[in-house]
Amino acid sequence: MFYPYGFFPFDPTMLILIPSIILTLYAQSKVKSTFMRYLNVPARRGYTGAQVARMLLDRNELRDIPIEVASGQLGDHYDPAKRVLRLSGEVYQGSSIASVSVAAHEVGHAIQHSNGYMPLSLRSIVFPVARFGSSAAWGFIMIGLLIPSLGGLMDIGILLFGAAVAFQIITLPVEFNASRRALALLDTNGFIGDEEKRGARNVLQAAALTYVAAMASGLAQLTRLILIRNRRR
Repeated sequence: MFYPYGFFPFDPTMLILIPSIILTLYAQSKVKSTFMRYLNVPARRGYTGAQVARMLLDRNELRDIPIEVASGQLGDHYDPAKRVLRLSGEVYQGSSIASVSVAAHEVGHAIQHSNGYMPLSLRSIVFPVARFGSSAAWGFIMIGLLIPSLGGLMDIGILLFGAAVAFQIITLPVEFNASRRALALLDTNGFIGDEEKRGARNVLQAAALTYVAAMASGLAQLTRLILIRNRRR
């Protein structure tokens, strides 16, 4: 009987993925539950996420960066290419600890961009290759697995997938730094009090965990692909 990729029905390399799958599920649950919890806790100053973002941008000489409403929940991001800060509806309009924390985090990215923060610049350079690699890698890998004479295509696929994993690794210091900036900005500008810092930190740490999980998942999958390639040779 023929099994795809030349595997037996149970491929032992799948075991490599289990810890990262568990971590990913935990991270997704953690960020959602933490965000929803602090979305219902009002920040003491009563400013919305959009107001906090606007004031922080202005105070950091970034008055030319517009703030737009992003579609979908947790779709908040800063676009360095268009120099636009986008906040999801609940963050843009909300005045909770979660709203102001996420808004300040995205301002942190805008400040990184303005200051030429090296990891962010490197991520922007790697992004086009990583985007292509994440979409094209599996095509090369599948052909290389199914047609042994074209096994070299699998190596190309692994390299492309490795570029996507490299992007995830570079993303970690970018996100952690933006969160540290966010906490400092909220504190020094008086948007949160001492009793609210823990909540803001919990929100930002939960969000950062999703990036850790993505990196762990990518590394596990890359390791598995390399083992499969070596086993076939």
